[in-house]
Amino acid sequence: MKALRFVAEGVPQVDELPTPQIAADEVLIAARSVGVCHSDIELLEGRYIIPFHYPLIPGHEWSGEVMATGEAVTRFTKGDRVVGECVIGDDHFGFSISGAAAELFIAKESWLHRLPDEVTWTNGALVEPFSVAYYALMRIGNVNASDTLVVLGAGPIGLAVCAGAVALGARTIVVEPSAHRREKALALGAHRAVAPDELDELLAGLTGGTGASVVVEATGRPDVMAQALEIAGFKARIGYIGIDVGREAPAKLGLIQSKELTITGSIGSPGVWPETLRFMAQTGIDLSSLVTQRYPIDEATEALAAAQRPAETIKAHIELTATL
Repeated sequence: MKALRFVAEGVPQVDELPTPQIAADEVLIAARSVGVCHSDIELLEGRYIIPFHYPLIPGHEWSGEVMATGEAVTRFTKGDRVVGECVIGDDHFGFSISGAAAELFIAKESWLHRLPDEVTWTNGALVEPFSVAYYALMRIGNVNASDTLVVLGAGPIGLAVCAGAVALGARTIVVEPSAHRREKALALGAHRAVAPDELDELLAGLTGGTGASVVVEATGRPDVMAQALEIAGFKARIGYIGIDVGREAPAKLGLIQSKELTITGSIGSPGVWPETLRFMAQTGIDLSSLVTQRYPIDEATEALAAAQRPAETIKAHIELTATL
């Protein structure tokens, strides 16, 4: 079978490997769609938040089809469509242990969830990033049609937040300097998508000067994180989902008190995968427009290269068709 491997720092290659052998509690899965994430690039560059060792197979955003099951597996059978969580105890699937960027790979039964029939392979491989957005929205709480919600940043997670907020009924505004990404936000149902210098005037007109009732910060830039406090209205809720560690920017922290703001931070999507899958199936959310490039496994290194060109790439996917 073919697999994308990081064999050393900065050295990705597609290799021919033996078919994995499953243990009693394991499932052999044929990958169908695998997304490339910015954290995969960080892994290739030799940096990740927990220890890891080369060589390894990346791939933590995926959908796949069950090919075989171990004798102790009871919830799945050959032909089932599945997705899987990527943080399992101390292990990170696709990081500290090899992942899904292969024609065939192994996962534990306990990591897996059945992919609803309504959710395509492509959308299945977007469950992981959407679950991060969904978790943030749930932590913010009670997002609904009464809200004017501003998403700061239209990367994959910001666009997923946009789709989720629209599905919840919120009047959703996306702020993003890239015209290409603003178009994607509008296609996902955003009420408006504007450049950063257009936000204040638009928000004043839409809210009568009261400000946003919900702000979701999805850039991870400290200056934008500080801006969230300023565009939030009285008693607004702010959710910080963009990641930054160590950088600084001036912020008017007194606004937290004077506006009686409620602020939440979120990372990952612990415990919400079943809810996320039901939400995607029942709302019919289609995130496939976020996939701007698709590659076969033979061209997986080109998918990595595309992911490093954010001006043209939102999400690159590796698509596979292998069977036993």
